[in-house]
Amino acid sequence: MLKSILIVDDSPVARMIMKKCLPTDHGLTIYEASNGQEGVERYFSHKPDLTFMDLTMPVMDGFQALSTIKQRDPDAVIIVATADIQEKVLSRVTTLGALHTIKKPPSKEALKDALERATQALKH
Repeated sequence: MLKSILIVDDSPVARMIMKKCLPTDHGLTIYEASNGQEGVERYFSHKPDLTFMDLTMPVMDGFQALSTIKQRDPDAVIIVATADIQEKVLSRVTTLGALHTIKKPPSKEALKDALERATQALKH
């Protein structure tokens, strides 16, 4: 069961859209970060069950943040949320340890699927 989610995205609008698409009946605690560096810091201070990670951000991009988190916590469950769904990008984030990738802006169905994947990953 997911209890907390970290949304890392430099766009306040993108974070708001994602929060609105998340189910409200699960009592989730939502943390936010506006760049990859802040995302890494918030990840290790809050240890969320699931992290949604944008790729294109200032200070530290999502590739670096994903890599940093996975190196220090191989069990981290991270789903990349990006508008850039080119094959080479998908391949790179999978290699870095992302559980899944969803296209931005996400649909409620895509987020529901992502939450189910994360829940399954946490059980293993």
